[in-house]
Amino acid sequence: MAVLPVLTWGDPRLKKNSEDVGDWTPELEQLVADMFETALDEEGVGLAAPQIGRNINLAVIDCSCGEDPAQRLVLINPEITREEGSQVGPEGCLSIPGIREVLERPQKVTIRNRAQDGSWHELTGEDLMARAFCHEIDHLRGRLFVEYFGPVKRQFLQKKYLKQARG
Repeated sequence: MAVLPVLTWGDPRLKKNSEDVGDWTPELEQLVADMFETALDEEGVGLAAPQIGRNINLAVIDCSCGEDPAQRLVLINPEITREEGSQVGPEGCLSIPGIREVLERPQKVTIRNRAQDGSWHELTGEDLMARAFCHEIDHLRGRLFVEYFGPVKRQFLQKKYLKQARG
């Protein structure tokens, strides 16, 4: 397994809409292993393929942050089918290191997800998992969490991020 470089805010590849994953291959299996390793190394809950420069509808989530391998989820061509309630809490992003902001997300989210064998099934997540589903699927659609804020707040966050990035 390898830790992959993560693209950061401002990279135009993060703004692209991703393409569907086709047949499952050994290369994709390796990519998923590397993505879990990268997310763990960066102390993140999830990672979407666009964050590592791959324009495909693939993401990984591990709300246990490496503590429980059974909690690892691979999202392949995921689509949100239902959202319920709301939660407000802090959110961060591996592509925007050092920035955490409070954001409203659904409390419970159901997604349609493709398995590696090509079959489709539904997954439902609440709390942190619901937030992770929304966050990673946003990445697959070319959207960063800071885009939920108005232009003034977004500009403030960008200045703060750039100042931190310069050291």
